Amino acid sequence: MTAEDDDPTLFEAPPMAAQERMVEAVLFATAEPVTVAELNARMPHGCDAARALERLQVRYEGRGVEVVRVGEAWAIRTAPDLGFLMQKETVETRKLSRAAIETLAIVAYHQPVTRAEIEEIRGVSVSRGTVDQLLELEWIRFGRRKMTPGRPVTYVVTEAFLDHFGLESARDLPGLKDLRASGMLDNRPPPGSDAEDDADGQDELFGND
Repeated sequence: MTAEDDDPTLFEAPPMAAQERMVEAVLFATAEPVTVAELNARMPHGCDAARALERLQVRYEGRGVEVVRVGEAWAIRTAPDLGFLMQKETVETRKLSRAAIETLAIVAYHQPVTRAEIEEIRGVSVSRGTVDQLLELEWIRFGRRKMTPGRPVTYVVTEAFLDHFGLESARDLPGLKDLRASGMLDNRPPPGSDAEDDADGQDELFGND
């Protein structure tokens, strides 16, 4: 047995205040949300990243930025009511077609869902380009194969999707009443019509900038 083995304080975790500062530094320096496991792996032995996150979240309440949960990960993001201040800094993204928006909505509300199920819900076929665009944006990803004949792949939304739209999980998506109130379920042209690729009136649901 060495002198190190006799020292019970050698591997003690840093004080919680110090752990908070570590978590804060990682979240500020990392653009993508970080999981508790990833934080614990970066921090000294014995640290409790989950507890540090809880304390940090309380400390940031009411501030210009917040500590928010994104799926199974955590990030520091601008407070929702101050988002308008960031509009000039937002990079304009490609405008999604109506087909892409409908496909994304179906995946979000029905995940895990197969291509055949998406087509059944929409009433029209889903082009490969539509799915590829959503995969490239990293808003959907491949899920587990379904235990049905042919074992088709399924699609689910990603943490990047949740982060982009300020959601903690898919459970935070607008409900049916909210969608009707926004007019998203009324006066829509039938699938496959000339307006199929017209995204006007759809951006409010998914907040494209």
